[in-house]
Amino acid sequence: MAAAKVYVVDDEQAVRESLQALLDVSGFDVRCFASPSEFLNWAEADRAGCLLADVQMPEMSGLDLQKRVAATCPGIAVVMMTGHGDVPMAVEAMKAGAVDFIEKPFDRETLLAAVRRALEQSELQRRRAAERDSEAAKIASLSLRERQVLAGLVAGRPNKAIAHQLQISPRTVEIYRARLMDKMQAHSLPELVRMAVLAGVRPD
Repeated sequence: MAAAKVYVVDDEQAVRESLQALLDVSGFDVRCFASPSEFLNWAEADRAGCLLADVQMPEMSGLDLQKRVAATCPGIAVVMMTGHGDVPMAVEAMKAGAVDFIEKPFDRETLLAAVRRALEQSELQRRRAAERDSEAAKIASLSLRERQVLAGLVAGRPNKAIAHQLQISPRTVEIYRARLMDKMQAHSLPELVRMAVLAGVRPD
């Protein structure tokens, strides 16, 4: 089994070297970067793992880096590293989705626990993204009329209301609904609606 990926972004070489040594010996696959831009230039959309990022860096704050990562690499979960004076910024980062923040100098077990939580979050995010992509592909296979009926179902409308809106018969809506269940591989209406919402379908 491949070692879990951990990415360290910190402008201080001593911090990078210390984290590299600690995480290496703990069994993680570690890669260090001296600046946010170096990491962003390297990172690809399908990357997953834990990003350990310093809050205060001269080129870009850890909070700004976190926002960029969330937009471009949704499978990466972020842990912020902070000095005592940076705690308010780290709390702001957590409100924006960071898994945790750890204070320098690091306590070994606190650091490792934060990394493990982030890796669990990364795996959850990866699974959700894969599920979203799968459901979106199914939605893309639907006809325009099937999508219209699906939007009505997501809005919670009964068959008769959907039929009236689309100017078709309730029986035709039932046929489309059965097709949707088959194409989306859903076993119930609630499951069909959940899949549609996950794929980005909104009530019409």
